[in-house]
Amino acid sequence: MIGHSGSFVTARDYWRYIFGPECGGILLLAIGVLRARRRLSFTPDGVLPLGPVFVALALAVFGAEHFTSTKDLMKMVPVWMPVRLFWTYFVGCALIAAALSLAVGKAVRWSSALLGLMLLLFVVFIHAPGAVKFPHNRFAWTVAARETLFACGAWALTGRLIRAPRLVAACRVTIALVLLFYGVEHFLHPQFLPGVPLEQQTPPWIPLHSVWGFVEGAMLLVCGGLILIDRQARGAATWLAVVTTVLVILLYVPMFVAARTPTEVITAINYIADTLLFAGCIMLLADAIPAGRVSR
Repeated sequence: MIGHSGSFVTARDYWRYIFGPECGGILLLAIGVLRARRRLSFTPDGVLPLGPVFVALALAVFGAEHFTSTKDLMKMVPVWMPVRLFWTYFVGCALIAAALSLAVGKAVRWSSALLGLMLLLFVVFIHAPGAVKFPHNRFAWTVAARETLFACGAWALTGRLIRAPRLVAACRVTIALVLLFYGVEHFLHPQFLPGVPLEQQTPPWIPLHSVWGFVEGAMLLVCGGLILIDRQARGAATWLAVVTTVLVILLYVPMFVAARTPTEVITAINYIADTLLFAGCIMLLADAIPAGRVSR
């Protein structure tokens, strides 16, 4: 689902791989912020309306990439599935449809439920088999956990809308376990970019580049633990999402500005979208936990 990692050398490649995803993300961000602007405020709960906006932005970027990087993404479709090209385009359309639904606030119950189901199917048929096949590849487990968290973020939104506290609780526990896993990963490998601990290392030109992983790791462990035991879970999820969003602004946006080659640009776009999707799903969970509830 996520990203494109090819090499680009021509202006045609640049516009093909970057212009569509970039414009799609900006457009959905603008639509979502305009719709949510009246509910935004400088309070912890006042940032939670950005959850669907961040998710919509990321889905628009990744959905567009299914049309600009089709051949590369088609390789991720299991070989036993017929008409692999069709499924690549189908997923792209599904991601864009879900992004539009979340941005404009229409048919969100259906879009969030189906988005969660599709992401879980990615885990079952693509990422989990890959992780089992290469058990010592920590990045394979990281991606499987990431897609699981994204699915639970979508279902947390569904649970809030249909008033299903058990579904929200299941998503809370699952997301907390992923956060704890990521927290440990950040402490073991602090040189990698904070957020989802993937292959990209924090550039050495960023000040304190070896510290950011520890900062995010500490937040993940503390907030993940609180979310897991259901102690101030709503506040913990909110602050974790806020800190992760701030790290996007402080680290990922400068990486995008400093990018000089098309490969660097598309990598920066993917990491911005991926990390905002991570933060957005945590916001969806926070918003699904009732405010003012007395935690166990």
